Amino acid sequence: MLPVAAVLVDSGLAHLDREFEYAVPPELSEAAQPGVRVKVRFAGRDRDGFVVERRANAEHGGTLTPLRSVVSPEPVLTPQVLALARGVARHYGGTTGDVLRLAIPKRHARAEKRLDEAASSDGPVVPDGPDVPGATDGPDGLDGPDVGPWSAYQAGPAFVRRLAAGEAPAASWLARPGVPKEQDWPAAIAAAAAVALIAGRGVVIVVPDRRDVDRVDAALTLALGRRRHVRLTADQGPQARYTAWLSLLRGHIRCVVGTRAAAFAPVRDLGLLVCWDEGDDLHAEQRAPYPHTREVLRLRAAQCGGALLLGGFARSVEVAGWVRDGAVRTIAVDPHVVRRCGPRVVIAGEAESSRDGATARARLPGSAWRTAVAALQTGPVLIQVPRGGYVPSLRCADCGEPARCASCHGPLGLGARDGRLACRWCGRDAPVVGYACPSCEGTRLRSGVVGADRTAEELGRAFPGVPVVESVAGAVKDSVPPGPALVVATPGAEPVAEGGYAAVLLLDAWAMLDLPTADAAVEACRRWLAAAALARGAGAEGERPTGVVVLCGVPEGVAVPEGVVLPAVEALVRWDPAWVAQRELAERDELFLPPAAALASLVGTRSALARGLDLVRWPDGVERIGPVPYGPADGLLAEGALSELTDAQWRLLLRAPSSRRDELADAVRAVRSQWSARKEPGALMVRMDPDPRS
Repeated sequence: MLPVAAVLVDSGLAHLDREFEYAVPPELSEAAQPGVRVKVRFAGRDRDGFVVERRANAEHGGTLTPLRSVVSPEPVLTPQVLALARGVARHYGGTTGDVLRLAIPKRHARAEKRLDEAASSDGPVVPDGPDVPGATDGPDGLDGPDVGPWSAYQAGPAFVRRLAAGEAPAASWLARPGVPKEQDWPAAIAAAAAVALIAGRGVVIVVPDRRDVDRVDAALTLALGRRRHVRLTADQGPQARYTAWLSLLRGHIRCVVGTRAAAFAPVRDLGLLVCWDEGDDLHAEQRAPYPHTREVLRLRAAQCGGALLLGGFARSVEVAGWVRDGAVRTIAVDPHVVRRCGPRVVIAGEAESSRDGATARARLPGSAWRTAVAALQTGPVLIQVPRGGYVPSLRCADCGEPARCASCHGPLGLGARDGRLACRWCGRDAPVVGYACPSCEGTRLRSGVVGADRTAEELGRAFPGVPVVESVAGAVKDSVPPGPALVVATPGAEPVAEGGYAAVLLLDAWAMLDLPTADAAVEACRRWLAAAALARGAGAEGERPTGVVVLCGVPEGVAVPEGVVLPAVEALVRWDPAWVAQRELAERDELFLPPAAALASLVGTRSALARGLDLVRWPDGVERIGPVPYGPADGLLAEGALSELTDAQWRLLLRAPSSRRDELADAVRAVRSQWSARKEPGALMVRMDPDPRS
């Protein structure tokens, strides 16, 4: 009856990102339903595609090429996922095909077969219904949902009641630190998920990494029981991942927790979308069109009418803008309760100079040392350092200029205890003896930032007999026992201590604040708060907190109580992340920076940038910034490197008012399409919302 199939072909070319019509052979008519994977002949090759629609008549004349085959009768491309992919593609100036590669995992035939066998023998994997253990509702199912940990938050019970009633509230949730496990953020997320499931609504929970998935997974199992949710992570393996994805697609399970790809999970009757630690850069996709989980969930919540919960111990500038505009509301504990019951925060600084002398300005000041000694009597101590490695960066001891490689002008660092000096870009060795600073011709080097390896080595000598645990990228520890230990970790790799840490030492604050990025202050505050939240708080209302947080290495002249206090430091001391995000937002409004402005970046050679700019008509009011030299790893190249590069990369920024963001995104998409259609020589990378850390 419908002999024409509209197919979205995975061509990989921006100008071919649209539907193409194919004839449906009679033998494939039953299987070639909308949403299934097919093989088609395209440009002389067999390519993958998805059937988007069946039509009675072709929109274009001529003889249609028939479908080659139906890869699987499973309708993996649902109308909801397709609409989301198109919305994300337009928002980021990308292609629908690029988004679908992120949203739909590759087929695994054995997973389909085993799930079919399980369904035919045992029925659905998980029956639907409101019998979720650990949650109750009132006589009418709406008046009495179990709010659980949300009772401690202002507006928390109201959010839960609206969720149970089938409404679509949007909230920025500032989690409470220093609480027991049954009231911690994973338990709060699990309680909200239980309420949504009771109301017959699906749940999507996205967290930054696998360790957070494990914590939420355990909380969901405790609140919902076994086999009522699935997890989606990259380390599952193809079969396990596709099995979990199919169980959501078929409606057997309606709750998923995972990393950023889980934002596209095909959950039925979606009613709650959760993003934990929404400011973490792990939520930013590193493949085109580079969507951010926070934005994907916002677009999806608007499409499906679901509730949106953006949580964390800190708040990003983007969400601060949404709060200011009234798009989301705040869920938080009363500030006085946080300061009274959360861990105590102190600053190691100038006030100690009269007592400790020169050691007050040491990397581990006297107050931090005494805090660690006392805390080790009752439990573990967490030491957060900004970077991994041994000494990842070096500077000239005379003028302070960064030490650069003579070959590629990349940063020099000590990679190990053997004192080997090497470039972090090209890996070439550099002579320790005979180095001459290009600025002042000085021959002495000093450490720029001391890494986790060197810190662990120094602490091991300073605290003999105390176990030293190191948790860094590639060797991340999930948890540590409650006994005395020194735990050295980089931001985001801090293990969870049973019962909380007795003390948390935040070293080298200046290194966090000195990053040449647009969001240095907010990011430093987020990392400090995430580590400080692992310290012990008060056991109950009215009790004194037992955990202590010491911030070390604050630049001179800004430490409390004297001098001008840095916003990130003040926000940590007062535990007020909303204030620092709102302050940063006001400054960006004044300077016309995102989110007040929309940004797009073009990266390529100078000739490629010139050709790219001439391909389309840009919206009125677009401002050009640059171009500037652009490096392969750390952003801007050293000034002297340009003469040595034959094909130097440059970056041009395009800035427009946020009200014209959609127009700018459409122009970015048109540039990609025109560049591909004309087969322009060379590469041109076009991107919306470039990373502020680059």
